[in-house]
Amino acid sequence: MPLLHSDAGHLPSPDKLTHIPTLMSAYYTEFPDPQNPEQIVAFGTSGHRGTAFLHTFNEEHVYAITQAVCDYRKEQQITGPLYIGGDTHALSEAAFRSALEVLVANGVEVRIAKNNAFTITPAISHAILMWNRGKTTGLADGIVITPSHNPPQDGGFKYNPPHGGPAEAAVTSWIEQRANAYLSEKNAKVKLVTWEKARHDPLVQEHDFVQQYCQDLPQVIDMQLIQNAKLHLGVDPLGGASLGFWEAIGEYYKLDLTIVNRQVDPTFRFVPCDKDGKIRMDCSSPYAMSGLLAMKEQFPLAFACDPDSDRHGIVTSDGLMNPNHYLAAVAWYLFRTRKDWPATCGIGKTLVTTALLNRVGEALKRPVVEVPVGFKWFVPFLQTAKCGLGCEESAGASFLCFDGKPWSTDKDGPLLCLLACEMLAKEGRSPSEIYKQITAELGTPSYQRLDAPADTATKKVLKSLQADTVKMTTLAGSPITSIETKASGNDAAIGGVKVSTKDGWFAVRPSGTEAICKLYTESFKGEEHLQALQKDALQFMESILKTD
Repeated sequence: MPLLHSDAGHLPSPDKLTHIPTLMSAYYTEFPDPQNPEQIVAFGTSGHRGTAFLHTFNEEHVYAITQAVCDYRKEQQITGPLYIGGDTHALSEAAFRSALEVLVANGVEVRIAKNNAFTITPAISHAILMWNRGKTTGLADGIVITPSHNPPQDGGFKYNPPHGGPAEAAVTSWIEQRANAYLSEKNAKVKLVTWEKARHDPLVQEHDFVQQYCQDLPQVIDMQLIQNAKLHLGVDPLGGASLGFWEAIGEYYKLDLTIVNRQVDPTFRFVPCDKDGKIRMDCSSPYAMSGLLAMKEQFPLAFACDPDSDRHGIVTSDGLMNPNHYLAAVAWYLFRTRKDWPATCGIGKTLVTTALLNRVGEALKRPVVEVPVGFKWFVPFLQTAKCGLGCEESAGASFLCFDGKPWSTDKDGPLLCLLACEMLAKEGRSPSEIYKQITAELGTPSYQRLDAPADTATKKVLKSLQADTVKMTTLAGSPITSIETKASGNDAAIGGVKVSTKDGWFAVRPSGTEAICKLYTESFKGEEHLQALQKDALQFMESILKTD
């Protein structure tokens, strides 16, 4: 496993910065090889991602994917507006323009951000839901152009159907296959108009994502309570799309909110390097967040979001909260304060998110619904209020409005940041203090995720694991209680395996967005037991990946 890089937590040196002109030239002038499996369209956990430098995110990819989305809309008779927006990555603006050229050529009514503003992922999800509420025809959908917290040279493209959340596997598979068919014919059948025509076509209308999101917040957060508490708050947009949203929220609700960094620069030169020495705008990383952490004594509560703002990072006087710790506090708080949620409404979690949530659910007498990794799995549960909260260990979550209706069916970073403010205002103590109370009552978990490089062959092996592949009967000295290759909440394949005992568990799966495999471990018996879990898990991985 990789060691901590010497640059972790330090601002990047000039040689680490992406040369933006070269990147943009590559986007427009270099072409993917449709015969190379590494260069075709591939939707992972959160859409298609890549970089123009490696021929994995170029204009031809965006043309092909957007045409495939138009074909899908036609087949599904989706005739309402398509909401589209992008974050502050350099390739996002280019991909936005490329996508618009195809959308207009296909006669799609498009909603773009007012004044060419950056757009956060949850604002697109919320806009789709608000348009579709009460409708059965003329439904809206959306495109989010973002690689999330990935490094500056990366680009990403995600499709959100009328349910507002990330497209399910059947949909992305359809779009992926159609897009690659276009690529194989050098996009000869892709419909296009010029950028100039697309931008001024009557099909394209501006939408104020900022105003809609900002003004609708009282549906889901007690903004009056936060305002009355007069909390001194700090926020770091990390150079991302949330900057304009935080400015509007602070002004509209008259909050004492200090934006500690207003810089927007596609090199992200102001974001400290992550654990591996790369620039990665991950608000759950203590290394990327070291700038805000240095200010933790200035604010009783501070927070950050990644570039497209689908993730949250919460900083209290105790430091940066581990996402698992914060999500446990969130569940504990929400199900005590949202009195109008259905009594059968449960806690939704991915199966690699802390088992402390299972203990919280048991204490609150609420069902816990476990799904595979990927927020798309929570969409039907949020739509039907079977889950009031959907959350995952990588600092992504969303929850229902006060009336039990969905606010967003995609991850919402600002929402979780504002909930931390509400928690502090109502409870008179920070989320980290609430977490300490929970663990005093329910036990303290030790959790760690380890990453290792994984090529295509390794990922294939991990994805194809079956329960009978696991020959172990004990794990870290305790009897194994379950071996799962499907999630208990929806019987969907997890793309790996999870092995559990009453005191701990491990899970291994390939990443859907990076060339790595992920090993998750958690113990309720302390660090020594966690290390024993990891030792057994690594031996298991070595045994299944051994080649003759």
